[in-house]
Amino acid sequence: MNPINKFIVQFVKILPQQVVYIFAKKYVAGPKLEDAIRVVQELNSKGIMATMDVLGESITKKSEAEETKKHCFDMLDVIKKYNLDANVSIKPTSLGLNLDKEFCYNQIEEIVKKAKEYNNFIRIDMEDTPYTDSTFNILKRIREKYDNVGVVVQAYLRRTYDDIVKLNKEGVNYRLCKGIYVEPEHLAYKGRQEVRENFVKILDQMLSDGNYVGIATHDDYLIKESYRLIEEKKLPKDKYEFQMLYGVTEHLRDKINADGHRIRIYVPWGEHWYAYSIRRLQENPQVAWYITKSIFSLK
Repeated sequence: MNPINKFIVQFVKILPQQVVYIFAKKYVAGPKLEDAIRVVQELNSKGIMATMDVLGESITKKSEAEETKKHCFDMLDVIKKYNLDANVSIKPTSLGLNLDKEFCYNQIEEIVKKAKEYNNFIRIDMEDTPYTDSTFNILKRIREKYDNVGVVVQAYLRRTYDDIVKLNKEGVNYRLCKGIYVEPEHLAYKGRQEVRENFVKILDQMLSDGNYVGIATHDDYLIKESYRLIEEKKLPKDKYEFQMLYGVTEHLRDKINADGHRIRIYVPWGEHWYAYSIRRLQENPQVAWYITKSIFSLK
């Protein structure tokens, strides 16, 4: 990010949250579950699937993890009640991974069990590298009992290709993304093209081994490469899907949908929308610049 964009993003951070929300709501369904229901219904009406996620800050107490679990139960309930074409994404740290690994496993197992009863699916997100092995361990244990669970893997991590070569044999369902956490160079590729090339290498292996993949990207290059691999392998539409963030590159979302590929949108909601929205603005400084211009043009 160039110095001007860095300054603009930092400026946005000091604005009142009420002001930021006017623009941030492009990326977040809203503070309430009802807001997420509305957004998912709108997406479904266009033939687009969704994955719902309640936003949360770093938790410090098990009671906060239990509250997150309750939100996950609520999401599964409304998906069933309103017959939504949606599943649920979860972050292990919001369910206590940073507090007690066994406690976190039990929380996630309860969520996956409830999803199984509803014929639904849970996506376990991958966070920064201190939690990678623990997340994979939880996935493996839960898959011994349930098949309605998958995991996210990050193409910028140097270890990911080796990880998926092992996991592919177990038929793991993936979301493949670039990765956004700040990691040291010995753990993560730093060059844009390096990450892209590793993404394509990983995706090629996943698809060749017959694993279901959610191809999560907003990158034109990676979308084109994904199309190429899908065509080369003559994959049926039910063996993969594309995935994107709510409010980001909607023109690409609509093109993928129009091209006849399945696409799923990540729909976050919750009271803790601010930190997530700032991350989106950091990734898209043009929006932060628009906010800044709008503030100074107020009469």
